[in-house]
Amino acid sequence: MCDIRYFRRAFLDYRAAENLLKVPENDEAYMNAVAYHLQQAVEKTLKAFLECAGVTVPNTHDIDKLARMTKNNGSAAVLTEWIGEKTDMLTRWETDTRYDMDYCVEEEKVRAGLEEVGRFLELNGLKETLREELCAPEAKERLAECFPRAYRPESDFEWNCLYQVYRRRMEGGG
Repeated sequence: MCDIRYFRRAFLDYRAAENLLKVPENDEAYMNAVAYHLQQAVEKTLKAFLECAGVTVPNTHDIDKLARMTKNNGSAAVLTEWIGEKTDMLTRWETDTRYDMDYCVEEEKVRAGLEEVGRFLELNGLKETLREELCAPEAKERLAECFPRAYRPESDFEWNCLYQVYRRRMEGGG
């Protein structure tokens, strides 16, 4: 069974990035902090899906490595074109924003990142409102067949994440 807490932490990193960008005195330090949280949201999402696929996840912040592992190990995560093209930049957002005092992420890149990471998370089911595919009660019952008997998701967020994890099985693809 997947540990939903990884998905929740990824989503909270994204929400932290959203909220930091709203701070009135959003100078270079704030832009770097937003970029860092966006990278963390992507990293934690990819790691969560890999763990759900039974893959031992290495201790790495390298988004390119995690994206390759996602493609090669049966992870249910969907990589957007933007994520695929920006793996190096995202990795730098983790290391350089924390350790290079002269590194500054441009506001334009941060704003684009916020939009694109938000799209990536929603595509992968990391959202508070129930995804359309699960609105019919029979859809939830079919999904529940993938879980241990005693388990029931506690929120729409959990249903969304688990749908993405088990979608292929529900569609008959294994």
